[in-house]
Amino acid sequence: MERERVVSSNIHSIGYDPEQKILEIEFNDRSIYHYFDMPELEHSKLMTASSKGKYLDNDIKGKYRYRKIK
Repeated sequence: MERERVVSSNIHSIGYDPEQKILEIEFNDRSIYHYFDMPELEHSKLMTASSKGKYLDNDIKGKYRYRKIK
C-alpha cells in the first residue's frame, strides 16, 4: 500500500486501501499500524484534519480494530 507523507508531529505517512478498508499509518518512529474496517469517509476526514494526530486519537483509536505491522 502506498502512503502519502503528511505534516504532523507524530505521523510520518498515511495510506488507505478502499477495497480492504484498511488504514495504514506510519509514525515518525517508523512503526506501522493497520486499522481495520475503516470507512473511506473516515480516511478523508483524517487527511483533511488540521491536526492528524488529534483526529487519530479522538476519532479512530479505540473505535477500530488495529494491529501493529512493524
